[in-house]
Amino acid sequence: MDEGDGEVEEEIDAAEARAERAREIHLTIDLCLRIGEMLLASGAGAADVTATMQSVATHLGLHHVEVDVTFVSLSMSYQRSPDEPPWLMVRHVRQRDIDYEDLTAVDHLVRDILADRADLYLGRTRMATIVSTEHAFPRWAVTIAWGVMAAAVGVFLGGGPVVSAVAALAAVVIDRVQLVLSRKRLPFFYLQVAGGAIATLIAAAVAASPLEVDTSLVVTANIIMLLAGIGLMGAVQDALSGFYITAGARLIEAMLATAGIIAGVGMGISVAGVAGVEMSFIRPGAPGRILDVPVMMLGAAVAAAAFAVASYAPRRAVLPIAGVTAVAALIHHAVDANGFGRAAAAGAAAFFIGLVSYGAAGRVRVPPLVVAVSAIVPFLPGLAIYRALSLLSAGGAGTSQGLLALVTALSIDIALASGAILGEYVAQPVKREARRLETRLSGPRMVGPRALSRAERREQRRSRAG
Repeated sequence: MDEGDGEVEEEIDAAEARAERAREIHLTIDLCLRIGEMLLASGAGAADVTATMQSVATHLGLHHVEVDVTFVSLSMSYQRSPDEPPWLMVRHVRQRDIDYEDLTAVDHLVRDILADRADLYLGRTRMATIVSTEHAFPRWAVTIAWGVMAAAVGVFLGGGPVVSAVAALAAVVIDRVQLVLSRKRLPFFYLQVAGGAIATLIAAAVAASPLEVDTSLVVTANIIMLLAGIGLMGAVQDALSGFYITAGARLIEAMLATAGIIAGVGMGISVAGVAGVEMSFIRPGAPGRILDVPVMMLGAAVAAAAFAVASYAPRRAVLPIAGVTAVAALIHHAVDANGFGRAAAAGAAAFFIGLVSYGAAGRVRVPPLVVAVSAIVPFLPGLAIYRALSLLSAGGAGTSQGLLALVTALSIDIALASGAILGEYVAQPVKREARRLETRLSGPRMVGPRALSRAERREQRRSRAG
């Protein structure tokens, strides 16, 4: 072989190496975007999504990548050297469903990549499996879980068996109707309008019957069911983390979904009034007797557990979520009973939830977001919203009180989200593995890279040495 042939072969080998490296860069960026899409669609904060994508890219050899996260799209760019053009890929988030089974699977995949238990190609294979695998729970089980949740919320609010039964029936009807409407590709706003109207009309039908039932509790239980799918916590987390555009978009979506509930419930109240059916107004909300506290704790625990099941949370997380929620309900009752107000009570309960969710989530191997969001569901301001609508529909002097009740509902929402995030701030230690990646980010990790355990670090060192 002469010298010219050797140079040609070297050039061919170099070109093949460059092509293989370019292919790996492309596949790495694509994997990071797919991971980020799954996290963002499941309600993770923009800071968590950004830190996760950066950590995975860095571990797979792409240093100093730039990640941009908005509410509807993600982009990642990488430039190997200043004299080379950058790689830039964009991925749109087209569907937003609370799916804690897929969220947990992606979180485990990220941990395995960072611990060298999965490389680029295994990571892509597992990601494709996560997207294509069906859920552990059938869809009819989700409908039953929504019914159980509404019934348990009725118990938490102090309702009797009839209230719980009617609330469960309304929840099942709402879920099935919303499922049909979603398949028709109607916007989420109209699904919320339909849900609020169905809840109110079913309560009005029961009020017109000989049954003795507090219809306000029936409607409130279903309002909380409809509020449970609204990601206000993500909006507050994004705002606190400095992702103001994403926070604003999430907040607009939450406000629009809540407005749909208000419109649907208001429509139902108007129809009931025209039909001559008298709907009961919400009670002032005096603290319950101490004998009612165990029942209230049980109702809150079952409601949170049922929401976790409806959101496809892993089975191993259901009981810890119920336990955390029961204690949070006791704290909520104690603060409210001592005259601090509903917002303060909600904030105290949410702070406790955020404080313990990191440890509880680690024990059952799920992201803290799964525990935190599920546990705050029973404390959502369904009471305040229905009271506001009742007063506004009465007109006259009740209008100003109704507007004040809406402000109270908003303050409870903010107290729940900010309290849970503050608890996470206090609970989570600083991770030296992620410190350099998160110099521009603030806030605890509800999803994404966390410090490896000692056993995981030993395994990582052994695999690298081998």
